[in-house]
Formats: sequence, C-alpha cells, structure tokens
Amino acid sequence: MTYHLKPARIGSLLLCTAVACSAALAQNTARPDLEGVWTNASLTNLTRRPGVEALVVSAEQALVLAAGVPIGGIQGGFDEGDGVNDTPDVSGDDFGTRAYNNFWVDPGSNLALVKGEYRTSYIVNPQNGQVPRLENPTTDFQRTNFGSRYVTGVGNADGPEALPLAERCIISDRRAGPAMQSALYNNTYQFVQTDDYVMIDIEQIHDARIIPTFSSADEARANRRPEVLQQYMGDSVGWYEEGTLVVETINVNPQQMQQSSTAITKNGKVTERFVRYSESEIVYRFTVEDSDLYSQPWTAELSFHTTEGQLYEYACHEGNYSMAGILAGARRQEAEQK
Repeated sequence: MTYHLKPARIGSLLLCTAVACSAALAQNTARPDLEGVWTNASLTNLTRRPGVEALVVSAEQALVLAAGVPIGGIQGGFDEGDGVNDTPDVSGDDFGTRAYNNFWVDPGSNLALVKGEYRTSYIVNPQNGQVPRLENPTTDFQRTNFGSRYVTGVGNADGPEALPLAERCIISDRRAGPAMQSALYNNTYQFVQTDDYVMIDIEQIHDARIIPTFSSADEARANRRPEVLQQYMGDSVGWYEEGTLVVETINVNPQQMQQSSTAITKNGKVTERFVRYSESEIVYRFTVEDSDLYSQPWTAELSFHTTEGQLYEYACHEGNYSMAGILAGARRQEAEQK
C-alpha cells in the first residue's frame, strides 16, 4: 500500500519540524556546555583562616596569604629542592612522618580565583566563612574527619575497615562529591554530557559521578533510586534551568559522610550548581542543608578552570600494596609497647 501526503500535511510536518528545532535550540541555550578537562586546584580552604576577615582580597594580598598557607595541614616540612627532607620526626606530640616532597604535590600556587576575584574561603554564606555547626546536634550521627590523618599518620589501625576510605583507595576524600573541593594533588576533572546524563570523572582514584538529567526538578526527584541504596557519592539527580546545571544529592553512604567536610545525615541534602561563566571557567556553587547537623544552610563557591592535557592514569597504591605494611607496622608498635 502506498501513502501520499497532501500538500497541507507536508506543510504541517515542516511546521512541526521548525517548532521542534526551536524547542531544541531553546533547550540547548538553557543547557551550559560543561564538556572538557578542568581543574579546581587552589590554596583556598573550605573555611576562612583565623585573622582573615574579607572574602575577597587583592591580587597582592592573595600572594601574601598564599605564601603562608600550610601545605597539607603543616607549614613547611617538604623537601624544598635542596635535597634536605624537612619532614618532622615522629616524637611526642610532634607531627608524624610524611611521605611527600614537592615533587608529588600540586595544590595550586595561589588562592581560588572565582569570577576574577581572589577568595579567602570557599564558604560565602555565612559571611564569616565558617561552617555553622550545631553545638548540640539533634542526631546520633558521628562525624569523624580523617583529614589530619592524611598528613600525620595518626589514627586507628586495628584492621582494614578502621582506616579512612581514601587510605583504602575506595573514594577520594574531598574531590569526589557531593561538594567537589581541591586537595593536595590530582585536582583534575573531566566533564562529559549527553542528552540524559552528565558524567564527571575525578582524577583522584578515578571516581566517576554519573548523574541522570531530567526536564525539571519534579521529574528528577520522582526518579530517585530506592532509599536502601546508600551509594558512595549519594543519589544525585540533575536538571537544567536558565543556563545552569542543578544537581541535588541525598542518601549518601554514611561512612563517606562521617569522613567528609560536607557531611549530611539521611535527612540532609547537597545542591550543586554549575554555570559556564566564560570560555575558561565554570563557576561551581554548592549549598549544604541539614538541620540535624547545622544551625543554618551554608553555601560555598569555587571555580573550575580549563587545563591542558588529560587526566592522569591514577593508581592508588596505599590500598593495593601498603595495607599489609600499615597493619603489620601497627602490630609491631603494639608489641614493642607491651
């Protein structure tokens, strides 16, 4: 059987095609192009340092503040290129041994540059640049930040499960998200967008955030995973609005949250916003809401900047090869103490 389209039908099809193209164009306009390889390396921390009041400083002030930033939590202590390792010895209350010198670290060389401004903290609200923690949390959620262990080597080594997730090469500490911040090294990310997903490949441990995107916030929230699935990096859903990728995350694995600088309980959420500010910059803002842990919602902002090259083929040897040595060393220390 042969069908013949009347001229009126052909005109209707052309009109529908034009409308579809216009709708697609409008959708593309609303969807920022985030693809590429980016870095958020900087010497700015989540919270503002004591004695620094202003969020934004001049380029000259930024260099002065950057020169005094403790790399990895301790001022100095690296081999500065003279062949002398300045790492403190393990003695008394002194800091523990570190396995790094300048060759291995790449935290950036200046404070975070966001929309042309040098920032002294990622937190922009509250204005004091501090996390508004509750003095008496209304939950039994135990937050145990292992950030200091990364530098000092001080921590529980009763067994492999007692070690932090990052040390076990399961997930990176500050970079994976929700809330992706810079750290001591490996601050590179690759963004890939399709019609239905955004994938963010994080250089550190090659964590991959695969975020489904929907036409609206309501549709996104209606398509969440079952609550029983407490995944690392949480249950993230996304949508586009007015040139912004919005990602809302809940139900993050409690073990990850206990070791996170942006912890939330099962009642909390993290909302991230990605805006293509310029050809070379994505402005990234996230808001943490959890009345069980914080006295108010708080917001941080930083930027991803374009970078040359690709991600490193990162290998996490602490979990692959060093676990036996860590545990054996702890058993030897216990025996000597006895």
